[in-house]
Amino acid sequence: QVQLVESGGGSVQAGGSLRLSCAASGRTFSSYAMGWFRQAPGKEREFVAAISWSSGRTYYADSVKGRSTISKDNAKNTVYLQMNSLKPEDTAVYYCAAKRFWSDISSVHGYDYWGQGTQVTVSS
Repeated sequence: QVQLVESGGGSVQAGGSLRLSCAASGRTFSSYAMGWFRQAPGKEREFVAAISWSSGRTYYADSVKGRSTISKDNAKNTVYLQMNSLKPEDTAVYYCAAKRFWSDISSVHGYDYWGQGTQVTVSS
């Protein structure tokens, strides 16, 4: 059974940092793309960042570019999202997701697996 389990969320003040983790299990993800999305109350789920398991290629939303870094640890089957200089508008539930191919990577559609989410709250 495929599982994506996020962790690392929490409450921080503006300007602070958090590192989110996504532990993947249940299949081989070597050919997959891994994405981070977020959803704030009353808003649609939006793309944050993605990374290719095989090539390490990355892609970021403009809203987090320069403040966030996505990375992976193949040995641990874990993807990370390091977020710095956090802003109140970063407050959301953050989800990890996996899709078979690196295409239309920023669309919420087409991802095969999703985690349960982890809450990030940034206070001003």
